[in-house]
This record gives sequence, structure tokens and C-alpha cells, in this order.
Amino acid sequence: MASRIPLILDVDTGIDDALALLYAAASDEAEIVAVTCVGGNVDARQVAENTLAVLELAGRADVEVALGREQPLVRPLETTPETHGPRGLGYAELPPPERPLSPRHAADLLIDEARRRPGEITLVTLGPLTNLAVALLREPELPRLLKRYVLMGGAYRSPGNTAPTTEWNIHVDPDAAKVVFAAWGRANQEHGTPRPVALGLDVTERAKITPEHVVRLARRAGSTPDDTIVLAHGEDPMHATRSVARNPVVRFIADALRFYMEFHRRYDGFYGAFIHDPLAVAAALDPGLVRTSALAVDVELGGTLTTGETVTDWRRVWNRPPNLDVAVEADADEFLERVIERVGRLAADRVNVAR
Repeated sequence: MASRIPLILDVDTGIDDALALLYAAASDEAEIVAVTCVGGNVDARQVAENTLAVLELAGRADVEVALGREQPLVRPLETTPETHGPRGLGYAELPPPERPLSPRHAADLLIDEARRRPGEITLVTLGPLTNLAVALLREPELPRLLKRYVLMGGAYRSPGNTAPTTEWNIHVDPDAAKVVFAAWGRANQEHGTPRPVALGLDVTERAKITPEHVVRLARRAGSTPDDTIVLAHGEDPMHATRSVARNPVVRFIADALRFYMEFHRRYDGFYGAFIHDPLAVAAALDPGLVRTSALAVDVELGGTLTTGETVTDWRRVWNRPPNLDVAVEADADEFLERVIERVGRLAADRVNVAR
């Protein structure tokens, strides 16, 4: 096998971040260097607890987990318990983590590891960009020290999921996003640094997981019973309050996703869930999963109705050089097959983990 891809994941661990962590842990080509935590879906301390617990579930208690800044750069923190549940993991429950957080601050970890392995590490941000902005303010050369940067965030030519034109991760800390986009734009123009690959709602909402996908994952794991999620054709496709699967990873996924699917049924009119963050991890490991377009993107900070909008110059009227490679297509079907195969295999390997 070719050498593995060193990853640092920056997360605000709610439900789809948890699936992204499981996907990374299940991918043989991924070397998870560390995971850093930021407030977003839930507060940063809860994010850190969730992250440690999910990594232990996946058998990756060796991965360093660092807490970062607990508030956005300028604005008060917003969280979204209605989407991810009061603790961020839907209906799922995990034992408290058995190990402590790293003594390093997330921003220091990002800088230290990038300096230690210049030109090697791929950074993937799955939440607000606060930690990365703080790291850039401390070390402006960070874009040149990383190999690649992939982010889940933005709505480039689709409606928002927070306000009419804004996506959640950018909405929570638009000031940080503006710092990050500008820094990489300068690095690209001055040094030829690769532009960030940005997966916005335009492509991540094509990655729609359904109860049938989760049942297939359970069967791949050899979980008994394999009909972990109760499939029905009535009003409530998941009537059971808790998964009855014996496999702890499958049970976690089913219980977390049931909350997410109920949210999407209320607000988006379908019983399933967009799994934004795992798609970003998958694209970081295999760039061929997405097709991108080089574009100039800025972030609105002062709009009455549009603060946090990723303003994208599709017609090139600004005459600015592009600063992002915006994903415009994704092979969602192939991605979902990989989720089933990889996470199902991981679950099979973790069948005897303590419940």
C-alpha cells in the first residue's frame, strides 16, 4: 500500500462529525495525526468529550485530541441542539472518555505539527474556522507549511441551511472564515500554495444517508439483529427508541442518525440525513470524488440579512484571482458505498468493545 495521508481533523463533533471520525478511523490510507476541537454544533468542552468518546469507540484512543478556542473571534457562540441533540450525538450514548485532553491548545498543535512535518499534512476542517484563524494569526506561514487544506463550509450556489444564504460553519464564525480565505488567497498568489478545496452545501447535500444505508452497514458489520433501524412504511420509520444492535458501533450510528433523520423530516421533508462532514474527509483522502472550480470567494460580515454568506464570483466580475477550489460535483453514490464498506468493516472489528 502507498504511504498513508497524514490528516489533522478540526471538528465541532456533532452527529456528522462523529461519522467523519469513524470514516477516517476506518480508512487504511488515513494517518490521523491529531484531532482539534472548536465550539459549533455544541460548546467546545462538549465537542472535546464527544470526540474522545467516539475515537475510543473506534479503537483510536492513541489519537491526540486538543481543545481550542471556545468562542468565535468576535461574536457570541451559537450552538444547534435542535439539529444534533443537547449533547451533540443525537440519541446515542457513549461511556465517558477514559483519557484526558492534550495539554496543547488546538492552534499550537496545528502550528507545531505543520512545522514538524512541512509539506506533508492535510488539514480538514469540519466546523467553524476559529481554531484555524487563531493559528494563522500566530503563524502566517501556515498555508505554506501544510500540504493541502479541505473544508466543509459555505453555500456557493445553493440556499443556506442557517439563514437563506448562509451555511452553519461559516455562520458561527464568519470573521474567522474571512481571515482564512484571505490568508490562503495571499499564499496562493505569492507562493503558489494550493488553494483550499471547499465542499459547501452545493455538494454535501447530495450525500444523503437513509435508513436503508444504515441497515446495509449493519449487515456488513455482521450485527445481530441486522435490522437495527426499524424500517416501516408508516409515519415513523424509526419507531424504536433505541437501537437493539449488539454491535456498539452500529448501535451508536443508528441512535445518532435517528435524531438527525427526525430533524430533516421536520425541516427538509425527507427521512434521512445529509452527512456533510464524512464527504469532506473522503474527498481529502480521494480528491477524485469531487470536481472543483477555481473561484474568488469572500465572506459577508456586515449584511443586515446576509452576514456569513460566502459571496462567490461565478461570473468573474470582480477580476480577483481565485482563492478557493469550490466543489461543484461529487460522486455521492460511490461515497455512500465507501461509508457502508469502511465503517461496516470497522464495526465488525469492534464487535467486542465494551458497551
